[in-house]
Amino acid sequence: MADEWLEGTARPARKARIDTSVPNVARVWNYLVGGRDNFEADRKAARQLIGAAPVMEHVGVASRAFTRRAVTYLVREAGVRQFLDIGTGLPTAGSTHEIAQAIAPASRVVYVDNDPVVLSHVRALLRPVPGGATSYVDADAREPGKIIEEARATLSFGDPVAVILVDILNFITDDAEVRFILAVLRDALASGSYLAVMQPASDIDGDMPAAERRWNQVASTPVALRDRQQVTSWFDGLDLVEPGIVTVPDWRPDPADPRVAMPMPLYGAVPRRR
Repeated sequence: MADEWLEGTARPARKARIDTSVPNVARVWNYLVGGRDNFEADRKAARQLIGAAPVMEHVGVASRAFTRRAVTYLVREAGVRQFLDIGTGLPTAGSTHEIAQAIAPASRVVYVDNDPVVLSHVRALLRPVPGGATSYVDADAREPGKIIEEARATLSFGDPVAVILVDILNFITDDAEVRFILAVLRDALASGSYLAVMQPASDIDGDMPAAERRWNQVASTPVALRDRQQVTSWFDGLDLVEPGIVTVPDWRPDPADPRVAMPMPLYGAVPRRR
Protein backbone atom coordinates (compact mmCIF):
# COMPACT_ATOMS: atom_id res chain seq x y z
CA MET A 1 0.00 0.00 0.00
CA ALA A 2 1.20 3.51 -0.78
CA ASP A 3 0.55 4.69 2.78
CA GLU A 4 2.25 1.84 4.67
CA TRP A 5 4.96 4.23 5.87
CA LEU A 6 2.28 6.29 7.66
CA GLU A 7 2.15 3.83 10.54
CA GLY A 8 -0.37 4.64 13.24
CA THR A 9 -1.71 7.65 11.38
CA ALA A 10 -5.21 8.80 12.22
CA ARG A 11 -6.78 9.54 8.84
CA PRO A 12 -9.46 12.22 8.49
CA ALA A 13 -12.78 10.84 7.29
CA ARG A 14 -12.95 13.48 4.56
CA LYS A 15 -10.83 16.28 3.22
CA ALA A 16 -10.93 19.28 5.53
CA ARG A 17 -12.73 22.35 4.26
CA ILE A 18 -10.22 25.15 4.70
CA ASP A 19 -11.13 28.82 4.97
CA THR A 20 -8.24 30.76 3.46
CA SER A 21 -9.79 34.14 4.21
CA VAL A 22 -8.87 34.04 7.91
CA PRO A 23 -5.38 33.52 9.39
CA ASN A 24 -4.46 30.10 10.69
CA VAL A 25 -1.85 29.46 13.40
CA ALA A 26 0.02 26.79 11.42
CA ARG A 27 0.08 28.84 8.24
CA VAL A 28 1.19 32.05 9.99
CA TRP A 29 4.07 30.14 11.57
CA ASN A 30 4.80 28.56 8.19
CA TYR A 31 5.22 32.05 6.76
CA LEU A 32 7.46 33.13 9.66
CA VAL A 33 9.80 30.14 9.14
CA GLY A 34 10.04 30.85 5.42
CA GLY A 35 7.53 28.28 4.16
CA ARG A 36 5.19 28.65 1.19
CA ASP A 37 2.06 26.93 2.47
CA ASN A 38 0.23 30.09 3.50
CA PHE A 39 -2.27 32.57 2.14
CA GLU A 40 -2.62 36.34 2.09
CA ALA A 41 -4.64 36.37 5.33
CA ASP A 42 -1.80 34.51 7.04
CA ARG A 43 0.86 36.79 5.58
CA LYS A 44 -1.13 39.85 6.63
CA ALA A 45 -1.39 38.54 10.21
CA ALA A 46 2.34 37.80 10.25
CA ARG A 47 3.15 41.28 8.98
CA GLN A 48 0.95 42.76 11.71
CA LEU A 49 2.90 40.78 14.31
CA ILE A 50 6.18 42.02 12.85
CA GLY A 51 4.83 45.57 12.86
CA ALA A 52 3.97 45.27 16.56
CA ALA A 53 7.20 43.47 17.41
CA PRO A 54 10.03 43.61 14.82
CA VAL A 55 11.78 40.63 16.46
CA MET A 56 8.95 38.44 15.07
CA GLU A 57 10.64 38.70 11.68
CA HIS A 58 13.43 36.56 13.10
CA VAL A 59 11.84 34.23 15.66
CA GLY A 60 10.71 31.65 13.11
CA VAL A 61 14.16 31.25 11.60
CA ALA A 62 15.80 31.20 15.03
CA SER A 63 13.36 28.57 16.29
CA ARG A 64 13.88 26.43 13.20
CA ALA A 65 17.66 26.65 13.60
CA PHE A 66 17.36 25.56 17.24
CA THR A 67 15.31 22.53 16.20
CA ARG A 68 17.92 21.61 13.60
CA ARG A 69 20.78 21.86 16.09
CA ALA A 70 18.90 20.01 18.83
CA VAL A 71 17.85 17.12 16.57
CA THR A 72 21.35 16.95 15.10
CA TYR A 73 22.82 16.72 18.60
CA LEU A 74 20.29 14.07 19.63
CA VAL A 75 21.07 11.88 16.62
CA ARG A 76 24.83 12.36 16.32
CA GLU A 77 25.92 12.73 19.93
CA ALA A 78 23.14 11.23 22.03
CA GLY A 79 22.44 8.34 19.66
CA VAL A 80 18.64 8.82 19.64
CA ARG A 81 16.78 7.15 16.79
CA GLN A 82 13.17 7.85 17.80
CA PHE A 83 11.41 11.22 17.80
CA LEU A 84 7.96 12.40 18.88
CA ASP A 85 7.33 15.90 17.50
CA ILE A 86 4.26 17.43 19.18
CA GLY A 87 2.60 20.45 17.62
CA THR A 88 4.58 20.06 14.46
CA GLY A 89 2.60 22.48 12.29
CA LEU A 90 2.95 22.35 8.53
CA PRO A 91 5.93 20.23 7.42
CA THR A 92 8.59 22.35 5.73
CA ALA A 93 12.18 21.88 4.65
CA GLY A 94 14.28 21.09 7.68
CA SER A 95 11.57 19.23 9.59
CA THR A 96 12.49 16.71 12.27
CA HIS A 97 12.30 13.64 10.05
CA GLU A 98 14.46 15.22 7.35
CA ILE A 99 17.16 16.20 9.84
CA ALA A 100 17.19 12.88 11.70
CA GLN A 101 16.91 10.59 8.68
CA ALA A 102 19.59 12.48 6.74
CA ILE A 103 22.02 11.50 9.51
CA ALA A 104 20.54 8.13 10.52
CA PRO A 105 18.12 6.80 7.87
CA ALA A 106 16.66 4.25 10.30
CA SER A 107 15.28 7.02 12.54
CA ARG A 108 11.59 6.77 13.35
CA VAL A 109 9.56 9.97 13.67
CA VAL A 110 5.98 10.58 14.78
CA TYR A 111 4.38 13.97 14.21
CA VAL A 112 1.43 15.14 16.32
CA ASP A 113 -1.05 17.89 15.49
CA ASN A 114 -4.83 18.31 15.41
CA ASP A 115 -5.11 21.21 12.99
CA PRO A 116 -7.19 20.24 9.91
CA VAL A 117 -4.98 22.54 7.82
CA VAL A 118 -1.97 20.45 8.82
CA LEU A 119 -3.88 17.21 8.22
CA SER A 120 -4.68 18.33 4.69
CA HIS A 121 -0.99 18.87 3.91
CA VAL A 122 0.78 16.05 5.69
CA ARG A 123 0.27 13.30 3.09
CA ALA A 124 1.54 15.46 0.26
CA LEU A 125 4.54 16.90 2.11
CA LEU A 126 5.96 13.92 4.00
CA ARG A 127 7.99 11.36 2.09
CA PRO A 128 9.27 7.97 3.31
CA VAL A 129 12.95 7.15 3.69
CA PRO A 130 14.04 3.52 3.19
CA GLY A 131 14.80 1.94 6.55
CA GLY A 132 13.10 4.63 8.61
CA ALA A 133 9.50 5.44 9.46
CA THR A 134 7.49 8.65 9.55
CA SER A 135 3.93 8.69 10.87
CA TYR A 136 1.32 11.10 12.06
CA VAL A 137 -1.04 11.19 15.03
CA ASP A 138 -4.13 13.42 15.01
CA ALA A 139 -4.26 14.62 18.62
CA ASP A 140 -4.19 17.73 20.77
CA ALA A 141 -1.06 18.41 22.80
CA ARG A 142 -3.34 18.42 25.85
CA GLU A 143 -3.93 14.68 25.32
CA PRO A 144 -0.50 13.25 26.21
CA GLY A 145 -1.90 9.84 27.11
CA LYS A 146 -3.58 9.48 23.72
CA ILE A 147 -0.44 10.70 21.99
CA ILE A 148 1.74 8.10 23.72
CA GLU A 149 -0.67 5.25 23.00
CA GLU A 150 -1.05 6.07 19.31
CA ALA A 151 2.67 6.75 18.88
CA ARG A 152 3.40 3.21 20.10
CA ALA A 153 2.42 2.00 16.62
CA THR A 154 5.72 3.47 15.39
CA LEU A 155 7.91 4.08 18.46
CA SER A 156 9.20 1.78 21.18
CA PHE A 157 8.96 3.57 24.50
CA GLY A 158 11.18 0.94 26.09
CA ASP A 159 14.05 2.62 24.22
CA PRO A 160 15.09 6.30 24.28
CA VAL A 161 12.75 8.73 22.55
CA ALA A 162 13.27 12.47 22.03
CA VAL A 163 10.10 14.56 22.42
CA ILE A 164 10.20 17.79 20.42
CA LEU A 165 8.14 20.60 21.99
CA VAL A 166 8.97 23.64 19.90
CA ASP A 167 6.45 26.49 19.65
CA ILE A 168 3.66 24.51 21.30
CA LEU A 169 3.74 25.00 25.09
CA ASN A 170 3.20 28.74 24.61
CA PHE A 171 -0.23 27.86 23.19
CA ILE A 172 -1.13 26.15 26.47
CA THR A 173 -1.73 29.11 28.74
CA ASP A 174 -2.52 27.17 31.94
CA ASP A 175 0.76 26.43 33.76
CA ALA A 176 -0.80 23.48 35.61
CA GLU A 177 -1.78 21.94 32.29
CA VAL A 178 1.76 22.32 30.96
CA ARG A 179 3.09 20.55 34.06
CA PHE A 180 0.56 17.74 33.61
CA ILE A 181 1.53 17.25 29.96
CA LEU A 182 5.24 17.18 30.76
CA ALA A 183 4.72 14.78 33.67
CA VAL A 184 2.79 12.29 31.53
CA LEU A 185 5.37 12.46 28.76
CA ARG A 186 8.30 12.15 31.18
CA ASP A 187 6.79 9.13 32.93
CA ALA A 188 6.28 7.35 29.60
CA LEU A 189 9.91 7.80 28.52
CA ALA A 190 12.73 5.35 29.10
CA SER A 191 15.95 6.36 30.82
CA GLY A 192 18.19 8.17 28.35
CA SER A 193 15.25 9.89 26.63
CA TYR A 194 15.19 13.63 25.99
CA LEU A 195 12.94 16.63 25.58
CA ALA A 196 13.74 19.54 23.27
CA VAL A 197 11.77 22.60 24.36
CA MET A 198 11.39 26.13 23.02
CA GLN A 199 9.30 28.70 24.93
CA PRO A 200 8.89 32.43 24.18
CA ALA A 201 10.23 34.52 27.05
CA SER A 202 8.54 37.23 29.12
CA ASP A 203 11.69 38.41 30.93
CA ILE A 204 14.11 39.20 28.11
CA ASP A 205 14.46 42.77 26.90
CA GLY A 206 12.64 43.11 23.63
CA ASP A 207 9.19 43.52 22.17
CA MET A 208 7.78 40.01 22.50
CA PRO A 209 5.06 41.20 24.95
CA ALA A 210 3.78 43.48 22.17
CA ALA A 211 3.57 40.48 19.84
CA GLU A 212 1.75 38.52 22.55
CA ARG A 213 -0.83 41.28 22.98
CA ARG A 214 -1.34 41.66 19.24
CA TRP A 215 -1.68 37.91 18.69
CA ASN A 216 -4.17 37.52 21.52
CA GLN A 217 -6.27 40.34 20.06
CA VAL A 218 -6.68 38.71 16.66
CA ALA A 219 -6.24 34.97 17.14
CA SER A 220 -8.67 32.38 18.49
CA THR A 221 -5.80 30.47 20.13
CA PRO A 222 -4.04 32.70 22.71
CA VAL A 223 -0.39 32.43 23.67
CA ALA A 224 1.46 32.85 26.97
CA LEU A 225 4.99 34.08 27.51
CA ARG A 226 6.95 32.67 30.48
CA ASP A 227 10.03 33.67 32.42
CA ARG A 228 13.16 31.65 32.98
CA GLN A 229 12.13 30.55 36.46
CA GLN A 230 8.90 29.05 35.12
CA VAL A 231 10.73 27.19 32.37
CA THR A 232 13.35 25.94 34.81
CA SER A 233 10.65 24.49 37.07
CA TRP A 234 9.46 22.22 34.24
CA PHE A 235 12.66 20.19 34.32
CA ASP A 236 12.85 19.10 37.97
CA GLY A 237 14.40 15.64 38.10
CA LEU A 238 15.87 15.92 34.61
CA ASP A 239 19.47 16.64 33.61
CA LEU A 240 19.96 19.61 31.32
CA VAL A 241 22.29 19.17 28.37
CA GLU A 242 24.86 21.97 28.30
CA PRO A 243 24.53 24.93 28.05
CA GLY A 244 21.24 24.54 29.93
CA ILE A 245 18.36 26.97 29.51
CA VAL A 246 19.50 29.78 27.22
CA THR A 247 18.14 31.88 24.39
CA VAL A 248 17.87 29.69 21.31
CA PRO A 249 20.76 31.31 19.36
CA ASP A 250 23.02 30.46 22.31
CA TRP A 251 22.11 26.77 22.48
CA ARG A 252 25.13 25.09 20.87
CA PRO A 253 25.39 27.83 18.23
CA ASP A 254 26.36 27.11 14.66
CA PRO A 255 28.53 29.84 13.07
CA ALA A 256 26.59 29.32 9.85
CA ASP A 257 23.31 30.40 11.45
CA PRO A 258 22.33 34.05 10.96
CA ARG A 259 22.80 36.26 14.01
CA VAL A 260 20.34 38.98 14.96
CA ALA A 261 21.45 42.17 16.69
CA MET A 262 18.33 42.44 18.87
CA PRO A 263 17.73 40.13 21.87
CA MET A 264 16.03 36.87 20.88
CA PRO A 265 13.23 36.29 23.44
CA LEU A 266 13.01 32.52 23.03
CA TYR A 267 14.27 30.03 25.62
CA GLY A 268 15.63 26.71 24.45
CA ALA A 269 16.62 23.66 26.47
CA VAL A 270 17.28 19.94 26.01
CA PRO A 271 16.76 18.00 29.28
CA ARG A 272 17.54 14.28 29.63
CA ARG A 273 15.62 11.67 31.61
CA ARG A 274 17.86 9.88 34.09
